[in-house]
Order: sequence, then structure tokens, then C-alpha cells
Amino acid sequence: MKSLLTLSFCLLVGSAMAQHVSMKEIITQVQKTYAPDKRTVIFEAEVSEDDKLTGKTSSAVAHEALVEKLKAVQPSLVDEMQVLPNAAVGEKTQAIVNVSVCNIRSAPKHSAELATQALLGTPLNVYEKEGSWLRVQTPDAYISWVDQGAIFLATPAEVENWQKARKLIYLTPYGFSYAEANADGSTISDIVAGDLVAYKGEKGAFYEVAYPDGRKAFIRKADARFYEEWLSSVQISESSLVSTSKKLMGLPYLWGGTSFKGVDCSGFTKTVYFLNGVQLPRDASQQVNSGELVDTTKDWSKLRPGDLLFFGKVNEDGTEKVVHVAMWIGNNQFIHSSNFVMVNSIDPSADHYDEFNVGRYLRTKRIINHYTNALKFSKK
Repeated sequence: MKSLLTLSFCLLVGSAMAQHVSMKEIITQVQKTYAPDKRTVIFEAEVSEDDKLTGKTSSAVAHEALVEKLKAVQPSLVDEMQVLPNAAVGEKTQAIVNVSVCNIRSAPKHSAELATQALLGTPLNVYEKEGSWLRVQTPDAYISWVDQGAIFLATPAEVENWQKARKLIYLTPYGFSYAEANADGSTISDIVAGDLVAYKGEKGAFYEVAYPDGRKAFIRKADARFYEEWLSSVQISESSLVSTSKKLMGLPYLWGGTSFKGVDCSGFTKTVYFLNGVQLPRDASQQVNSGELVDTTKDWSKLRPGDLLFFGKVNEDGTEKVVHVAMWIGNNQFIHSSNFVMVNSIDPSADHYDEFNVGRYLRTKRIINHYTNALKFSKK
């Protein structure tokens, strides 16, 4: 009798363990399908021994698929998983960048690694609140943390009003907005290329503008254009990309940087393309999935100015790890952010030959006229 009881107990424990393993496998499967990149989708889930599903996700679709699959295995499952934004955020589930360059960090503290940046006027989704920090998502889908002081929290309706307002885009690499229509007077803030402000009027050689939080300021007309006019006139081309890239020459390398205050390698290519009306994904390992494949064999004759070169290593299992990106500018040269924005050559006889990066070259992709996994801006 004792042996039978022991056997029954073991079978029950074994069944429970098998079910628990099965649930873990389902969670992994759903994550791979709906949230494969933690940089762009929040997905944290686990099932407790008493069949409670806990965790959080920014994807309602992922949550729905997960619950459906788990309940097929365990009908008594209790769903306590949060679909973000959470209650602490309140009705202001969006935000607008309210400073020239917003630093977005990998964790809710100033000492955390800089993950990316967003420019003045950029709308953000807000998912979580922790103290004075908010977990946000940028238009290129990147998710990380920002100090509340750098943004203007808003309802979806307020963001829609901001989007509809007539705006100016600042096009000079770096400058200031002023309290009065006088460049010798006090400043309201610094301002960099790509920043957006709302148009309010004109006074002499200045535009009167408004920030997302309502602050009024003046910027020089020579430094800005109406956004719609700029968008209509910008024509991405090989020459425009090269010209824009050279305006960033000497800019310091900044891990996580995507602005004229500093750029990392992918932040550099992202900024160049942004100022030519195209939004690229944030990281080099994401940008490599954009555009059309041009070369994998160092046949430099195939490359055209504006093409993106990717560098890294091939793993033993044949997969690649992309760690660096540059832009081809012709004449056997590419421009990239490495220590600072500089030009290097693939020609061994050149003084600025980059043996290291040529040695870890993986492939080249073309974005112009091939906008797969990239967004060409439109008035809409």
C-alpha cells in the first residue's frame, strides 16, 4: 500500500513538473514570436506553482496569445499579467520631448547607461512610472527610461494637438532659442538640428515659437524652416547623404548618442538619414535588417555613396554579431563615428586605411529606394 501511495505521489509531482516545463516552453515560444527584441517590446512573464500568470508586457497581442496558449494547457490559469501602461501612469500615457536632446537610459537612474536620445518635439509612448522616471518608447520603437524633467507628459488628445500644430524644424547643427527677438539677449534653451517647435508668429529676423510645455521663445529665421516645406523639399540622394554626413565631422563619439551633441556609430547613420527624411532603426544590429543587400565579399565596386557598411564577427554556429556601422562616401572611403566622426579608407595604401574594420567587414546594405525596415517621412 505504501509503495502504491509513493508511486501515485511521484506521478503527480512528475505531471506537475512536466506541466510547469510546458508552460515555460509556451512563454518562450510566445516571446520569440511576438517579442523577440527586448529593445522594442517589454515582455516579462512567469507562471507560479499555483497557476498564476504574472509579469508585464507592452504588447496586447503578445498577452492575448500567451493567455490563450497557457489556458489550453491549464484551464484554471489565473491571469494577473499587466498590459502596459500601468495604473501609475494615469491618463497621460504619452509625452513630448521638452528639451533640445532628451537622454534616455537603460535603467531609471542618471548613472545608468545611455541607451538612446530623442529630439525636442518628439512624441513618446509612456508605459511605466518609477519615482521621477518613466519608461517610454520612441517613434523608432526603442524602449528605455527618461527623467520626467526632460519631457512634457500629455494625454493622447494633447499629443494629437501638438502633431497638428504648424511646426518649424531647426536645421543649424547647434544654437539657442531666446527670450526676446535678440540674439544678444538671454536664452530659453539650447537647440540642435532636427528639433521641432510650434510656430506662433514672426518678429523681424526671428520666428516666435512655443515649446511643448507652452514656454515661448524666439529662434533665428535663418536657422529653421517650416516642417512641411522642409519635408516637401528634402530629396534624399547620394550627394545629400554625403553632404549631411560631413556636417557631423569631428563630432565626439557618445555611446547612445543620436544628436549633434554626440553620436555612436548607429546614432551617426541614423542622424544623417533623419536629416534626409528617413527614419532608420536605432542600433547597428537593427539597421542591418534595413534596405537591400549589396555586397558580402568586399567587392567595393558595387558600393554607392550612402550605402551602409556593417562590421562584426561570424559566430561558430554561422550567426552574425553586428557591432559597428559606417556609411560609404565614394573614392574607397567611408565615414563613421569611432572616437569621433571621421573618414577612413578601405585602400591599404591610404594613410587613413582602417585595417581593423576592413578585417571585420560583414556586408553592405542600400537604403535609397529600398525602405524595408526603414520609414521615409511623409506629410502624414
